[in-house]
Amino acid sequence: MKLSRMLAVVGPGLLVAATGVGAGDLATGAFAGSRLGPAVLWAVALGALIKFGLSEGLARWQLVTGETVLAGAVHRLGRPVRLLFPLYLLPWSFCVGAALISACGVTFQAMVPLAVDPVLAKMIWGLAHSLLGILLVWTGGYRLIEKVMAACIAVMFVAVILTAALLRPDALAMLTGLVWPRIPQLHAGGLAWTIALMGGVGGTLTVICYGYWIREKGRTSPSDLRTCRIDLAVGYAATAVFGMAMVVIASGLVLDGSGVGLILGLAGQLEQRIGLFGRWVFLIGAWAAVFSSLLGVWQSVPYVFADFWQLVRERGGGSDEGEGEGDGRGGEAGGGVRGEVTSSLARVVDTSGRPYRVYLLALALVPLVQVSHSFRDVQKLYAVVGAAFLPLLAVALLLLNGRRRWVGALRNGPAATALLLGAVLLSAAAGILGLLGG
Repeated sequence: MKLSRMLAVVGPGLLVAATGVGAGDLATGAFAGSRLGPAVLWAVALGALIKFGLSEGLARWQLVTGETVLAGAVHRLGRPVRLLFPLYLLPWSFCVGAALISACGVTFQAMVPLAVDPVLAKMIWGLAHSLLGILLVWTGGYRLIEKVMAACIAVMFVAVILTAALLRPDALAMLTGLVWPRIPQLHAGGLAWTIALMGGVGGTLTVICYGYWIREKGRTSPSDLRTCRIDLAVGYAATAVFGMAMVVIASGLVLDGSGVGLILGLAGQLEQRIGLFGRWVFLIGAWAAVFSSLLGVWQSVPYVFADFWQLVRERGGGSDEGEGEGDGRGGEAGGGVRGEVTSSLARVVDTSGRPYRVYLLALALVPLVQVSHSFRDVQKLYAVVGAAFLPLLAVALLLLNGRRRWVGALRNGPAATALLLGAVLLSAAAGILGLLGG
């Protein structure tokens, strides 16, 4: 199958899954693997399944109603969404932008070291990656980003699988960890790391970017839902395999540090076990992972801002009246839902608009002020806002897709409801453990 034909089916799913894989997710997989071993591989698979449920739910809403899940939440769930969403979006953008720029800088410095101060080298390489991301998004749009990210995804996938294979892991232990759920060291941090591992698969806010990418592919009706499900299944399956490989790679190693520093320490230990070739394979895979994540965020998050910007400018865009509208006929295509609220998709898909491009520049450049500083406080803020988003999205999808009047026969079934409730419970557990100190 040609690349263009394959990307036509699985492109958006691979992109949304890979965009969620950043330095923090690599570090979480490595820490969990080093402390708990392959016994928690099932947690990676379950986390990917939950993210699949969230992405499938927002795709189902958009294909039935013709509006993004963000527009649906603003129009149907009232003004609180319009007031609270920017309180999440702005700090999230700053924190994730700084983390990705730093991750690209440190990882590339490990491969192509500059003979300058390490902090300055990190800033130079980070700025170079951020500017390259701006250039690719500004000039090439979705089509170019899709191809570049597909290449990065292939590199990172092959690299981590090859690294794991070079370590010759215990196949029986891996199979047992995948099909027999258990948590080692349950009362000694094992539960906290297992939940973090589940929550770290597939990102947070970037999940909603899937809706904008399927619009780019021309998927606009309920008849495209089957393609989206296949697309998402492939994307999150690949992400699950990637996460499992990270757990396997780190099993039996003693790791310290955090974020990218941990990844570099892991590369050093891998060099001792499988040689310089293993170190380089892993570093190339780690760089491809963080750079593909940067490209995905740079291309998609300005969509979210442009969509929201248009929504708050609409007359009555935040009113609660949408809930009472519609003829209630339902049906396979959602009845008269498409005519009730004007979709913002047609406006924000044009990446030449000022809201999109201004936010792209801000996202890629403003976080540079933080790259040379400690990330402890920024990461704490990011953890707080990040933990809050997934349950809110899950609750929104439970409400939006739970009414036949709005989505017809494609309302949530038992499986979809279970996955969305799982997202709520997972986030609640992570929040409680975080407050209790793990």
